Amino acid sequence: MSSQIPMRVAVVGATGFQGGAVARLLAERHHRVRTLTRRPAGDRPPLPGASFVAGDLANPADVRRLFEGTTHAVVTMPLVYEPERVRRYARNIALAALESGVVRLVHNANTRLPQGPTSVAAFETRRIAEEVLRDSGVPLVVVRPPVYLDNLFSPWNGPALVDEGVLAYPLPPSTPTAWLSHRDLAEAVLAALTVEGLDGRTFDIGGAQSLTGAELAAAFGRGLGRAVRYVQLSPAVFERGLAQLLGPETAAGVAGIYHYMAMGSDPLLLAADDGVSAEVLGVRPAPVEEWVTRQPWQVWAGDAEEQSPSAQG
Repeated sequence: MSSQIPMRVAVVGATGFQGGAVARLLAERHHRVRTLTRRPAGDRPPLPGASFVAGDLANPADVRRLFEGTTHAVVTMPLVYEPERVRRYARNIALAALESGVVRLVHNANTRLPQGPTSVAAFETRRIAEEVLRDSGVPLVVVRPPVYLDNLFSPWNGPALVDEGVLAYPLPPSTPTAWLSHRDLAEAVLAALTVEGLDGRTFDIGGAQSLTGAELAAAFGRGLGRAVRYVQLSPAVFERGLAQLLGPETAAGVAGIYHYMAMGSDPLLLAADDGVSAEVLGVRPAPVEEWVTRQPWQVWAGDAEEQSPSAQG
């Protein structure tokens, strides 16, 4: 089903969480990985087996250097929500991919996309990138993930989960969501790179099940070995907290998805696709409980004595 020949893969976005998960899995499976970064050598994340090209997506020559000699590509756009900037990045990527002759490019859209146009930059900039890549003629597969479980293993969620059994997130509790881990994203991307006959396809990837807030809390409770309750966080509060970390423009871009979901006009946007993507790609996303048990939750515990074996994974 999948290629056994090592690929030479240009991974755009490998210094971020999503692209980094993809780069690590590709390297683990003995594929050659190259990525582009503006960070100096001492400020790059550990990516064993990956090589770095210094440069910027806005510079066509830098992007061409990234793609030289590559056979495949994976693109996760940075957290940039300016339409013309994203369009320029996508054009540079498409031209470099065509010039190098990649046999397939997988675009991780970073989010699901509503069917019609919206005023949400987080959706529309990703739609622009998709359209530019598709219109270029490069052999393209698109994956659209929902929301990441890894968002919940964080300084914002970890302590409250471990110490108080509170899972707070800016999605309405009634919204069915196919939570996905970064690792399972990477597995889906690898399959999208290698399974034959997928060119032109778009996959709404996600976890095995759609879970409401209460169902997600119950799954976390089983994984942590304690009672957990879901609390809807206000998207505005979420955005303010994110702004302290990422700055107001990026925070507004990310939070736009949650403001949109809070309106309730597209409640199934983040839901599972009834196993269609998993079957075609030949992947099996881990159940939420399984992912929870694998995380070192004890790092967030306020009192070491409260840690249970199940909480330590």
